[in-house]
Amino acid sequence: MHEISYGDVKAAADRVAGRVRPVTVVPPAGGARDPQEPQVWLALEYMQHTGSFKARGAQNFLAAHREAGTLPEAGVCIASGGNAGLACAWAARQQGLTATVFLPENAPALKVARLRGYGAQVRLAGTQYAEALEACEHFAAESGALAAHAYADPYVSAGAGTLMEEIHALVPDLDTVVVSVGGGGLFAGVAASARQHGVRAVAVEPEHCRALNAALAAGELVDVEVASVAADALGARRTWQGALAAVRQQDARSVLVGEEQIVAARRLLWEERRIVVEHAAATALAALLPPGNPSHGYRAAPGEKVAVVLCGANTDPTDLLAPAAAH
Repeated sequence: MHEISYGDVKAAADRVAGRVRPVTVVPPAGGARDPQEPQVWLALEYMQHTGSFKARGAQNFLAAHREAGTLPEAGVCIASGGNAGLACAWAARQQGLTATVFLPENAPALKVARLRGYGAQVRLAGTQYAEALEACEHFAAESGALAAHAYADPYVSAGAGTLMEEIHALVPDLDTVVVSVGGGGLFAGVAASARQHGVRAVAVEPEHCRALNAALAAGELVDVEVASVAADALGARRTWQGALAAVRQQDARSVLVGEEQIVAARRLLWEERRIVVEHAAATALAALLPPGNPSHGYRAAPGEKVAVVLCGANTDPTDLLAPAAAH
């Protein structure tokens, strides 16, 4: 098990400095505020290179291996629902490396096209992330390529955690940060930084895509079924030990949200802010909406200062744009 430390995040921040876009944080809406309502900031990480937070981890992973002299001529390979593959391909191209990306056969066509645009070799395997991962591991063993992991890697997770360093610098009196969770790499990294700054970290998962929540309940890593509108990005069958260690820390939380809340959150971002994100990114905001299930979501206290990470926007926006075009 590798629990991500604050030192890991700080080292990653040094490696990725100047290579990633600093996050933009949007403050709560102006005007008179109801003191009984929480104050919600939006961290627009979907504006990152390649359209998601994954660029941070990919940069740190490759930079760390270059420092160590462990980047092989065979290049790098990764299994991904799409976003991690995009980031790996982008970072590999900058390092002059070949990237081979394994995706499930049902991966969004938009992500496949963008991967090829970054020069990646794309291979489709199975219908779920776990099957693509198995094919990637076999390829790495045969080819000698360096196998990157979409989330279960200390360098990848620490790189993602640099996001929280930037959020804290912009909102130093923040109480809580809310993060969508698939495999848990982003959450583990963000939680390491948040803990250092006295900020509560909340992990949010779809109720039918709950690898971290199920592991916390079981006290160990377990496999879960994956069925969610956000499964293309949050569809990990199993979390990793770094994320489980992070969510066990004092004041960290694991919460679930329903499909209706995810769809409603994505729609709300479009209708009120003209922000288009993936369902996976909307999952974080869904935790603050009225839940269909009373046990779901996160109840922020009156006046609580909350940052919601909007982590990716590699999505087809036509289901949001079409209704607006009719006006």
